[in-house]
Amino acid sequence: MKANKLLLRHKYLRIIELLREQKNIPYNEALDIFYNSSTYKEMANGISDMHCRSDIYLVEEIV
Repeated sequence: MKANKLLLRHKYLRIIELLREQKNIPYNEALDIFYNSSTYKEMANGISDMHCRSDIYLVEEIV
């Protein structure tokens, strides 16, 4: 199932911000980590309903 694109973009931003805070890294580095992760690819392609998982869970998957 694919998520609403606008809602998904907001989720991406929350995940990036949490990732930045957790790793204490610059925003650009958090963007790079997120957009190159398999988690992002799964969410963007609607695989396994990753978008339904909590933001914190998804950050932990990326880290």
